[in-house]
Amino acid sequence: MSRRVGIEVSLAVAEAVKLARTDVIAAYPITPQTHIVEKLAEIVANGELDAEFIPVESEHSAQSACMGSSAVGARTFTATAGQGLELMHEVMYVAASSRLPIVMTVANRALSGPLSVWGDHSDVMAVRDVGWIQIFAETGQEVYDLVLCAFRIAEDPRVLFPVMVHLDGFQLTHVIEPMFLEDQSDVDRFLPPFHYDLALRPEKPVSMGTFAPPIIYTEIRKSLNEALVSSKEIILETWKEFGKQFERHYSPVESYKADDAEVLLFVMGSLSQTAMIAADSLREKGQKVGVVSLRLWRPFPFEEFRKAVSHVKVMAVLDRCVSLGGPAGPVCSEIRAALYPLEQKPSVVSFIGGLGGRDVLPEHFEYMVERAMEIANNGSQEEYEMIGVRE
Repeated sequence: MSRRVGIEVSLAVAEAVKLARTDVIAAYPITPQTHIVEKLAEIVANGELDAEFIPVESEHSAQSACMGSSAVGARTFTATAGQGLELMHEVMYVAASSRLPIVMTVANRALSGPLSVWGDHSDVMAVRDVGWIQIFAETGQEVYDLVLCAFRIAEDPRVLFPVMVHLDGFQLTHVIEPMFLEDQSDVDRFLPPFHYDLALRPEKPVSMGTFAPPIIYTEIRKSLNEALVSSKEIILETWKEFGKQFERHYSPVESYKADDAEVLLFVMGSLSQTAMIAADSLREKGQKVGVVSLRLWRPFPFEEFRKAVSHVKVMAVLDRCVSLGGPAGPVCSEIRAALYPLEQKPSVVSFIGGLGGRDVLPEHFEYMVERAMEIANNGSQEEYEMIGVRE
């Protein structure tokens, strides 16, 4: 039976990791992720979780330690943010190609320079192609739930990919929310013990992370991509099972008042809640505006996304990251690519905002709708517009 409590979202993540009966936690503290691993260190030290906590000297070492523990069949967790994620970058490719089911929460943070500890999506966009399953949360409850789901998804023998759960730095990590926390027995029913058939064993040696000459590299990368794409079916299956047991339901594409919308606001992460406020305000003024957000970033849910947006005339896409020198925000570029096969597709207008933790308010979303309609009607070819920037 669940209990409803007020709890900081970072601490709820630690509770989820404890309930998952995690075996190994390797992490390095970095703002705004620190409270997660700080709490886990306390939980392990107090004997509340029978696990090894490895206090490493860097994030590169943290991810390397996670690879070793996962490779021998230990349920493994880490967390990081911003520059820490970048320091892990090299190792993350190897974790994915080695099919090691590590779970990691990323407290999304701006990248240097200039140095910023505040939240945006620069870090996640820098690692979008490393081969991990990547899931976005909008609220604290979702973070807690999706971490539990992440272990089951990653460790499913049909998947065996590492999973990132993204939560916005400060806007989620340091906020206290009312949420439902589950009993150990209920989590045990949902999340079975981890059994890794490919685990390293002295009595049955295997090779991992081997060298690949040109004659086989392409085929390996192709098979890796196909396996990642096919994991979507198991992700949806896991979310369905979670919904049946805990009555909280998740989809790869989330929509709000989108069915009859003529204009859609597209956003990822916690700002989707702000976009919903703006949509409600505009509907009171007679404008049919809805919100669509991606829950599943990798593998990209092409079918569900096209179905959700193909009927609208205009989409205003908010990126919380600049693709320096590029034609649009990175998410907007992917949205346009995803819509390319459709004969009738909406006009997609790129906006960039919320960088380095700057606020994006409901009135900013209302402006995006107005501006997107204006651009769509006059056929303007502007690459993107930055919201709230001082010229």
